[in-house]
Amino acid sequence: MGTTDEQVGPPASGESKGLKAGAVGFWDGVAIGVDSTAPAYTIAAVLGSIAIIAGTKAPAVLIVSFIPMLFIAGAFYYMNRADQDCGTTFSWVTRAMGPWLGWIGGWAIFSTGVLVIGAQADVAAKYLFVLVGLDDLAENRVVVVLTACLMVIGLTWMTVRGTEMSARFQRVLVALQVGALVVFIVVAVGQMVTGSVDAGANDFSLDWFNPVGLSASALVSGMLLGVFAYWGWESAVNLNEESEDAVEAPGRAGVVSTIILLFVYLGSAVAVLGTISLGTLEEYDDDEALFGVLGDMVLGPFGWILVLAIITSGLASTQTTILPASRGSLSMAVAGAFPQRFREVHPEYGTPAFGTWVIGIAAIVWYVGGSLISQNFLFDSLSALSIVVAFYYALTGVACAIYWRRELRRSVRAFLLVGLAPVIGAVVLFVLMVAAVREYADPAESYTEASILGMGAPLAMAVLIFVLGLVLMVGARLSYAKGYFRRRGWENVSDEVARAALGPAGPGQ
Repeated sequence: MGTTDEQVGPPASGESKGLKAGAVGFWDGVAIGVDSTAPAYTIAAVLGSIAIIAGTKAPAVLIVSFIPMLFIAGAFYYMNRADQDCGTTFSWVTRAMGPWLGWIGGWAIFSTGVLVIGAQADVAAKYLFVLVGLDDLAENRVVVVLTACLMVIGLTWMTVRGTEMSARFQRVLVALQVGALVVFIVVAVGQMVTGSVDAGANDFSLDWFNPVGLSASALVSGMLLGVFAYWGWESAVNLNEESEDAVEAPGRAGVVSTIILLFVYLGSAVAVLGTISLGTLEEYDDDEALFGVLGDMVLGPFGWILVLAIITSGLASTQTTILPASRGSLSMAVAGAFPQRFREVHPEYGTPAFGTWVIGIAAIVWYVGGSLISQNFLFDSLSALSIVVAFYYALTGVACAIYWRRELRRSVRAFLLVGLAPVIGAVVLFVLMVAAVREYADPAESYTEASILGMGAPLAMAVLIFVLGLVLMVGARLSYAKGYFRRRGWENVSDEVARAALGPAGPGQ
């Protein structure tokens, strides 16, 4: 369990942890990045909520939400160029800002997996029964929960068996999921052009994409949902040590995944707004059943395609959410910041088997426990994500600017893309995190409407995660992780890496 005091931090960039190198290609990374966000489920679940806030300007909210995500994706790209560590935020923040913030950033990634995996499998299980016409079973919580648990166990097993197997599975799922959405978008736009839509449907306007006219409070509330909508694309970067081109491909896959999501979300939002009325859309606030209704309305007898998209969305994101949490715990263990059992890599499959099973089992325990309370408790778990995700994304943006600080005057490109953009993304996300804390402090804003220590359930969960993390961090500092916590931080990128990423310095540098 322990580690010696001489172990003072992460290994040098590129030093093997025992993971299977070259198992994932660039397009595999893109597929994993897209699937991690569960785009079909996400757009169905959040569009109604965004429409309540922003009306027909919902696409504008998705665009504005994309900007900080793109900036943080850029931070992941440049940090991965400097340090190909599967711990991503943990390793990078440790190097740039020291061990305390690095540890809590790694813990945040670990905890998001526990919070969300079961809820994602729940969606896949429920709509699997809907797809085959067993609606009674879809409404039976015991059957749905048992099925979801079996799905988590199966997907955890597949993840342990090898990254290559997981990547092949994700290719199939992303084709089914995005393919179904594209079919829906094309058919819906065709009906909009011919006028074969609901009588109350909204007339298309370019103003849908213009955020001007939205109040600051509406924009912030909409962007809180946007953070959830885009979260997950960085799973591709967590596979950097298992990628064919560890230096370039994972970060580029994260950026490309984010851009693909923007177009998928915008296309879906236009298709939905253009085929039904705002009133109908608002009835499906936080309800992925929207796609079941739209499938029948737009695709007729082929409406099951959108239900299939929801199922594949839930399955894909369940598995891909396991990946960053398990790789992050491996990186933390190798650095001496986590119990050493987590550094165990399967000798045949080249995957962090112990950490992967811990994540899967912990997620099942949280999911079953939450289900015993109520399904609304699971929805509150998803709401808590916005706080935790905004935190570790913002940390990564700040860490990028700090780690590359001596190179920001190398060129205008360096200053804008490596320094300014990540900091802007971080500031926006910190603002959204504070807004989420203020919103969820009111129990009435939660699904359960339960007051826990005077605050709403989502905020209480987020506080629990951070308090538990702080307790475990102090415990690690006092016991097995003394060497790790001797790290000073404030490291900086080497000139060699900077030249490779940004080119030679300008005059006077």
